[in-house]
Amino acid sequence: MEEAWINRYRKQLVRSISPQFLEEIICHLQRLDLLTAEEAGRVQEASSLPEQVRTVVDVLAGKGSYASQSLQTFIETTNSQLYLHITVYEPMVQKHVETLRSYYGNGLEMGPLQRLTNLLLIEGLTDIQQKEHDVLQTEATKGLRNLSKTIPLEKLFLPLSKVSIPPRISVTIGVAGIGKSTLVKLFVYTWAKGEINRDIVFVLPLTFRELNTYEKLSAERLICLAFPHITEPSCVWAGSARTLLILDGLDEFKTPLDFSDTVVCTDPKKEIQVDSLITNIIRGNLLQEACVWVTSRPAAAIQIPGGLVDRMTEIRGLGAAEIKDFLDQMFLENRDLSSQVLHHIRANRPLHVMCTVPGLCWISGSSIGYYLRSSTEQPQEAAIVPRTLSEIYSYYFKMALSSDWPEKPRETLRIEQAVNNSKKIVGSLGKLAFYGLLRKKHVFYEQDMKAYGIDLSLLQSSLCSRLLLKEEMQSFTAYYFFHLTIQEFLAAVYYYTAAKRTIFDLFTESGMSWPKLGFLNHFKSAVQRSLQAEDRQLDIFVRFLSGLLSPRVNKLLSGWLLVKDEHNNFRSQVINFLQGCLNTDYVISSRAVNTMHCLYEIQHTEIAKTVEEAMKNESLAGMLTPTNCSALAYLLQVSDICMEETNLSNCLTYNICKSLLSQLLFCHNLRLDNNQFKDNVMELLGSMLSVKDCQIKKLSLAENQISNKGAKALARSLMVNRSLTMLDLRSNSIGPTGAKALADALKKNQVLLILNLQHNTIREDGATFLAEALVTNRRLMTLHLQKNAIGAHGAKKIAEALKQNCSLKELILSSNSVGDNGSVALAEALKVNHSLQSLDLQSNSISSTGVTALTAALCSNKGLVSLNLRENSISEEGGPAIARALRANSTLRKLDLAANLLYDEGVRAIAAAVKENQALTSLHLQWNFIQAKAATALAQALQSNRSLASLDLQENAIGDEGMAALSAALKVNTTLADLHLQVASVGAAGAQALAEALVVNKSLQILDLRGNSIGVAGAKAMANALKVNLSLRRLNLQENSLGMDGAICIATALKGNHGLTYVNLQGNRIGHSGAKVISDTIRTHAPNCIVDV
Repeated sequence: MEEAWINRYRKQLVRSISPQFLEEIICHLQRLDLLTAEEAGRVQEASSLPEQVRTVVDVLAGKGSYASQSLQTFIETTNSQLYLHITVYEPMVQKHVETLRSYYGNGLEMGPLQRLTNLLLIEGLTDIQQKEHDVLQTEATKGLRNLSKTIPLEKLFLPLSKVSIPPRISVTIGVAGIGKSTLVKLFVYTWAKGEINRDIVFVLPLTFRELNTYEKLSAERLICLAFPHITEPSCVWAGSARTLLILDGLDEFKTPLDFSDTVVCTDPKKEIQVDSLITNIIRGNLLQEACVWVTSRPAAAIQIPGGLVDRMTEIRGLGAAEIKDFLDQMFLENRDLSSQVLHHIRANRPLHVMCTVPGLCWISGSSIGYYLRSSTEQPQEAAIVPRTLSEIYSYYFKMALSSDWPEKPRETLRIEQAVNNSKKIVGSLGKLAFYGLLRKKHVFYEQDMKAYGIDLSLLQSSLCSRLLLKEEMQSFTAYYFFHLTIQEFLAAVYYYTAAKRTIFDLFTESGMSWPKLGFLNHFKSAVQRSLQAEDRQLDIFVRFLSGLLSPRVNKLLSGWLLVKDEHNNFRSQVINFLQGCLNTDYVISSRAVNTMHCLYEIQHTEIAKTVEEAMKNESLAGMLTPTNCSALAYLLQVSDICMEETNLSNCLTYNICKSLLSQLLFCHNLRLDNNQFKDNVMELLGSMLSVKDCQIKKLSLAENQISNKGAKALARSLMVNRSLTMLDLRSNSIGPTGAKALADALKKNQVLLILNLQHNTIREDGATFLAEALVTNRRLMTLHLQKNAIGAHGAKKIAEALKQNCSLKELILSSNSVGDNGSVALAEALKVNHSLQSLDLQSNSISSTGVTALTAALCSNKGLVSLNLRENSISEEGGPAIARALRANSTLRKLDLAANLLYDEGVRAIAAAVKENQALTSLHLQWNFIQAKAATALAQALQSNRSLASLDLQENAIGDEGMAALSAALKVNTTLADLHLQVASVGAAGAQALAEALVVNKSLQILDLRGNSIGVAGAKAMANALKVNLSLRRLNLQENSLGMDGAICIATALKGNHGLTYVNLQGNRIGHSGAKVISDTIRTHAPNCIVDV
C-alpha cells in the first residue's frame, strides 16, 4: 500500500510551513470538519511553530487518506511554490542547508557577536565614507555611533512596514575589520539552523575573493560551480524558490563595477565577463526574483548606483562595554592582564577610538598585552608604552617575530635564526604589500606570489601565518593580510628599507623613472603621492612611514627590521618637510590632519602641545595661524579637552571657521560663543548641520552678531538635521523674522529638544510664530524666551499653544513685560496642560491679580514642579492665594517668591500652608521685607513639615528673635538641608541659638550666614557646635566681624570635624598674615576642607 502523502513529506511540512500559512490550513481543515475546535486548541498550545505543524500532521495522519489528500490538494492549489518546494526541492534544500551549517558553524562563537544582531539603517553613504580611508573615517567620527535607526538581523530582508515590499538589493557597509564577513557567517549559520528567515528557501553565500578566480561565467554555471549539490539551478534563476544571493567583500573584487557601460544580458545560461554578470544581477536582468545582499568597505560601495539599492545598512563598532568584553575574550586565562590592557587603551583616547573596530582592537590588545608581559620580564623596556599607531604595530611585529603569541605557547626557535628568517619574509611580503596597496589589491593568489618571487614554502612559517590569512577552496587558494593596516605597515617597512638604497622612484614598479637619490627625496615622493591621491588610500602608509623615524620605534625594532639609530640621519629634515606641508593656507583638509598625525608618529608634538595648552586656558584668540589651525583640527579629533565640550569661543574668524568645518562636524558639544560671527558664518554652519555626517548634538552661538538672515540659514538646516538636540542663540538679534524662520523649522524638526532665544528682540510677533510651532511640534522640551519684550499679547499666544502642546517641559519667560493679563492667560493654560514642569515668570510686573489667577490654576494642575515669580510686584494680599494653592497642590516642588512685597502678613499665610504641605522642597523668600513674626511662623511650619529641603530668607531683617525661632525648629526638623540667611540682621545671640541647634541637628548641610554680625561670641558658639556636628558640608561666615579670634576658633574647631568641605571666612578683618595662619590651621586639621580667607 502506498505511503500517505502527509507521512511521506512530514519532515518537509514541519520545516517549511510559515505561521501565516498554518493559520490558513487550520481554517480550511475546520471548514472541512477535519479539525475540531478541541484539536485546533491543542495546536495553538504547542510550544513552537514546528511543534504546531507536527501536531496538525499527527492529527490528520490518524484520519485516513482523505485527510492527507485534502491537505495535499489545499497546499498545491493555494501555494504552488511551497508545494513544489516540499515535494521537489526539499531534499536538495536539505543537503544545501546541512552543507552551510557545517561550513559556517565552524569556529563561530555566538557570545561576542551580539552587536552584529542589530545593524544601523542608513540612507546612503556620507561624504567621509566615500572619500576617506577607513582608519581616517573612524578617527574623524571618533568611533561614535551613527544616529540612525537599527534593524534586527532577522528583519534585514523583510519589509519595513505593512505597505512596503522586501528589498531586492541590500548593501551592508563597514570599515576594514568591523566584521562584515563574520556577519555573513552569522546570518548564514543562523538561517541554516532554521532560526531566521524561514521564507527564504536558498541562501547562496559567495565572496568576491572567489569570483576573482573566474574570467567568464553564466548565472547558471555560477550556481553550479559554487553549490554543486544544487542539482536544479533553474529553481534559483527562474524564481520558483525564494533565494538570497550574498556577495561578500565588494572591496576585494579585482575589476571595478561599471554600471554605465554594461551590455544587458537576460540569458541565465550565457557566459559573460564576471563583472558584467554581477552588474546584470544587481540591475535585475538576471536572477530577477532573487534578493541580493552585498557587503563592502564604504569607499567601494559607491560603485553601486544609489538608485539600485533598496536598503543600506552599516555595522556599528564596539561600545565601551563591548571593548572590555572583547579583551576579556582575548585574555580568557588572564583577566588581570585584560584589565591592564583596557586601562592603557582607555588612557589613550585616539587608541580607544581605534578599538571600536574589532580587528584593530585585536591588534592593539595583542600588542599592549605583549608590552605588559615583556616590560615585566625586561624592565628596561618599561618606558616605551605603546601610544602611537607605529608603536602598536611595532610591538605586534616584534611579538610575531619573536614567536610570542597570545594564542600559542612560546616556540623554541632561537632569536638569531628568527631575525634572519623574518627579514627575508618581511622583505618579500613587504614588496607584495606595497605594490598591492598601490593597485588597491588586498587579496592575492598563487600567481601573485610567484610574480613577486615569494617562495610558497615560506608561507608555511609561523610568522607568515600571523600576518597572512589563507583561504583554500576547491578551485583556488587566496591570501590576504590579517587587516588592511598590517598590509600598510609592511608596505611602509619595505618602502623605508628600499628608499635607502634605490635610485629610482619606487612608485613606478617597472623601475623606469627619473632618478630619486636619498631617503628624503623618496619620503617626499611618498607624502606628495598621499596628498595628491583622491581616495586617501596612502594616508596610513605615510603615517607608518613617518613612525619608522621615531626614536621609540627604532629602539623597538632595531636589530629586527631597522638599523639602530639610523633615524637620526633623516628625522629633523622630515619634520621640517612635514611642517612645511602645513604652512600653506587656511584650507584645513583631512590631509593636513593626517600630516599632524605623521608628526605625532615621529614624536614631534610641540605644535599640538602649544595649541592644546591655549585651548585649556581659553587663550586661542590671535594665535590661529595656518599651522596652528591644522594642529587645532587634529586636536578636535584626539584631545581629551574636546571630549565633553569643544569650546572655541572668542577665537574664530569666518576663514578659520570655514577651514575647520570638516572637523567641527564630529564635535558632540560645540561652543562658538562671542566670536562676532555674522550671517555669512551661519550659512557655513547651516551647510555643516545639513550633511549626513553631522554628529553635533549641542551648539552654542551665544553673544554673536546673528540677524534674521543667519537665523534663516540655521532654520533651513534644522529641516534636515537629525543630530542637534540643543541650539543656543541667546544675545543675538534675530528679531521676529528670524523667530519665524526657526518656528517654521520646528514644525518639521523632530530632534531639537532645547532652544534658547534669550535676548533676541523677537517681540510679540516672534512669540506668535513660535506659539504656532508649539501646536504641532512634539519634541521640543525647553524654550528660553527671556528678555524678548513679548508682552501680554505674546504670552497669550504661547498660552493658547500650551493648551495643545504636550511635550514642552520648561518655559522661561522672565523679563518680558507679561503683566497680569499675560499671567491670567498662562493660568488658563495650566488648568489643562499637565506636561509643563517648569515655568519662569521672573521680572514681569505681575501683581497679586496675576498671582491669584496662577495659584488658582495650581489648585488643579498636576504637572508643574517649579514656578519662578521672583522680582515681581506681589503684595501681602497675594500670600493667602499662594497659601490656598500650597494646600491643594501636591506636585509643586520649587517656589521662588524672592524680591516681592509679601511682608510678614503674606509670609505668615504661606507659612501656615507650608505646615500642611508635604510636597514643596524649595522655598525662596529673599528680600520680602520679612521680620521676626514671619520667621517665627516659618519656624513653626518647619517643626511639622517633612518635605522642605531648602529655605532662602536672605536680605530679610529677621534678627536674633527670628533666628532663635528658626533654631528651635532646627532641633526637631529632619529634612532641611540648605538654609540661606545672608544679611538677615543676625547677631551673637542669634548665632548662639543656632549653634545649640547644630549640636543636635543631623540634616543641615549648607548654612550661609554671610553679611551678618555674629562677632567673636557667635563664632565661639559656632565653633563648639562644629566639634559635634557631622552633617554640615558648607559654611559661609563671610563679613561677620569675626576678627582673628573668631576665625581661629572656627579653624581649630575643624580638628574633629571631617564632614565640612568648604568654609568662607573672607571679609572678617583678619589680614594677610592672619589669613595664612587660619588657612594653615584648617589645612592641618581638615586637609579635605577648602577655605576662602
